[in-house]
This record gives sequence, structure tokens and C-alpha cells, in this order.
Amino acid sequence: SFLSQLRNDDVPMEGGSQSSSDYQLSQPESLSQDGYSSVEGMETPSAPDDQMDKLGLLEASIKFMPDPVETERPKTLFDNPAVFDKLDMDTLFFIFYFQTGTLQQYLAARELKKQGWRFHKKYLTWFQRHEEPVETGHQSERGTYVYFDYETGWCQRIKTDF
Repeated sequence: SFLSQLRNDDVPMEGGSQSSSDYQLSQPESLSQDGYSSVEGMETPSAPDDQMDKLGLLEASIKFMPDPVETERPKTLFDNPAVFDKLDMDTLFFIFYFQTGTLQQYLAARELKKQGWRFHKKYLTWFQRHEEPVETGHQSERGTYVYFDYETGWCQRIKTDF
């Protein structure tokens, strides 16, 4: 066979006293019906015993599972609401627009609101009064406002007669 030609037991290895018999490849003696090879002194595992072994290992591993407390996300500096009153405007806007759906977005929005900014749901933009409104209605007011342009300039711009 091809493997017996590769083994070539009679040829000594180059540069040493070791023969190729030290590196022989062994062929499986036989294959059982389930595809496992039988090796001398070892029995072929059967499917039910193998499943029982796996179940036993799974049950034993439960002892070493971490508690849910150990797997929680670690607290960071930005989980502390007191930190947000020390952040500058750009940082608050960045957190609001790029940390969507998180506690940090909520805390940034809360701090922006404390500083007089209002979020316009239609334009998805933050506005702040630049001067007192010219006209005040029940649900709206008209005047000059500063708004944060996050789409084109990442800066504050003035909008008159808005």
C-alpha cells in the first residue's frame, strides 16, 4: 500500500541513528459499523454511553457557572449621572447622537435639557432660545434660536424667525 511505501522501515534517517521505524504511521486495524476505529485495548464508544458521558459533563459543569452578578457589564465612569454636568456641549451631543438607546443617551439628554436645550422631534435636532420669542402660542413659539447642526457641520448655528 501507499503508506507502507512511505514508511520504508529499512531505510535509516539522514544525519542520525534514528530509523524511520521511530516515526511509523499506524493504520487502524478495523472500522466498526458506526465509523469508529478500534485500537488494541480500547473499545469503540457506543452512542448511548457517549451521550450519557456528555450529560454527566454538562451536569458537572453547572457547579462552575458564574453567578449572574459576575456576568453583568462593569460599571463605567459614564454610568454615573453626576459626571454629565461636568461634560462640555460637544461631548453631550456626541453621546446623545452616537449612544442611541442607552442610559448614557438619556443622561446626556437630561443634562442638555437642564442647560436650556430642547429637542425638536420633527427635525431631530436640539434647539435653544437665542433671545426671547417674538410670538408665543399654546403649543409653539416663534423667534430666533440656536440649534445644533449634527449632520453637516457638528456646530451650533442660528435660525431666525423659526
